[in-house]
Amino acid sequence: MPKSPESFKDAAQDIWLAGLAAFTQAQREGSKVFDAMVKEGHAIQQAAKSSAETALHDTTQKVTALANDMGARATGQWDKLESIFEERVARALVRLDIPTLSDVNELKRKVAALETQLAEHEAQKLARHALEEAEKRKAKTTTAIRKGQATFHPTPDNPAKTRRRTGP
Repeated sequence: MPKSPESFKDAAQDIWLAGLAAFTQAQREGSKVFDAMVKEGHAIQQAAKSSAETALHDTTQKVTALANDMGARATGQWDKLESIFEERVARALVRLDIPTLSDVNELKRKVAALETQLAEHEAQKLARHALEEAEKRKAKTTTAIRKGQATFHPTPDNPAKTRRRTGP
């Protein structure tokens, strides 16, 4: 059955009243709803920030571990390359008959030992020479005493020490 204009008017009036009531209620409770939405938005923002920080921390750790691993691999490869290079240079030096560092160090050790022996030999030579000179002076003094050409007198600074005086 068709609706009468009166029923349309009543329905429009009801809609208007319901909208007016909703508007008034929204004005009264709007600040409460707004404050609740701000709180909820703040909580959502904190959760998103915490999640982002956790993801950043995890990613940083993974990248750091990956970088360390790559560094270790690169170092290992570099060490292998360096070792291969050193071996090849050493073989080339042997083929060219060029002394190695260990050969030079061995020669240094031998030279130092020879220098020590030479110094000891020189010291012994000087000691023998001094002894021979003392024996020669003693022999001359003994000969001079036998011939009556020398006398001995204590020196003023050391009475046990004597000096030789030759002649009458």
